[in-house]
Amino acid sequence: MKVITLHHPHSLKKGDLPALSLALGFFDGVHLGHKKVIQTSIDYARKNGLKSGVMTFDPHPSVVLSTEKKEIDYLTSLDRKIALFEQMDIDYAFIVRFTSNFASLEPQEFVDQYLIELNVSHITAGFDYTYGKFGRGTMETLPFHSRNQFTSTTVGELKDGEKKISSTRIRKTLHEGRVDEAKQLLGYFYTVEGIVVHGDKRGRKIGFPTANIQVSHQGLIPAMGVYAVRLFVHDQWFAGVCNVGYKPTFNDPDHKALSVEVHLFNYNESIYGEKVMVEWHIRIRSEQKFNGIEELVAQIEKDKQAAVAYFETP
Repeated sequence: MKVITLHHPHSLKKGDLPALSLALGFFDGVHLGHKKVIQTSIDYARKNGLKSGVMTFDPHPSVVLSTEKKEIDYLTSLDRKIALFEQMDIDYAFIVRFTSNFASLEPQEFVDQYLIELNVSHITAGFDYTYGKFGRGTMETLPFHSRNQFTSTTVGELKDGEKKISSTRIRKTLHEGRVDEAKQLLGYFYTVEGIVVHGDKRGRKIGFPTANIQVSHQGLIPAMGVYAVRLFVHDQWFAGVCNVGYKPTFNDPDHKALSVEVHLFNYNESIYGEKVMVEWHIRIRSEQKFNGIEELVAQIEKDKQAAVAYFETP
């Protein structure tokens, strides 16, 4: 897959690219609804002898368009999103830098400069996709703005039962700790990326050494509690148990430094400074305060056995 980052105004010309079937969207999470849009575009490309492409934007448009400082809980970093695109066997990924100048483009200008000029023969997007200044361009106006240079397919909403599958819904399930439900909506286990940093080393002292994960900026951390997880490090996955919280047994109630600590089963190597990925499988319990070290250690052992049993279940 070829990744092309576009800064407005870009310098690409129509002759620089092959004829494309292009999927449009922000695609945070690349969840099952997004995959339906992208796969529809890929299928069209293969049927009609075109190259497949996807166009996304960075950062999230609301970061630029909001009048107040906006923090986004991303389901996927840009690198992770690109990796998920690549897994779908896409030929081209266009990353458009979303700036105020880009946002000021009229719908027709966006189509002229970012679709027609990129040699797009067919567009696929969700029914609620909008483009151009104030989002005035819609899938209904796209045929008019196309100047008869390309065709388009509108993909309807994908539901899980009665509810639409959406990034907003997935964020809500994660904020509530329902990581197993998020997996059903994403089509894969939710992951966050980070770096292993030095912690207070209390886990090691009580017999449960942990990797303290500094989660990448703006990555969404699931609700506080204990989870069965896997950690990707040194090109391998290792099962473990993770605590997300403020460690109330040890810390002052006013201490608000959220920690993400993973205890790995059967793993004793030092991984300080390593880039890792945490894969969230199921929530075991909520965070709680214990009366002492013995009570805490007993509960950690129960948590560990619950996670071991989860991973050993076929």
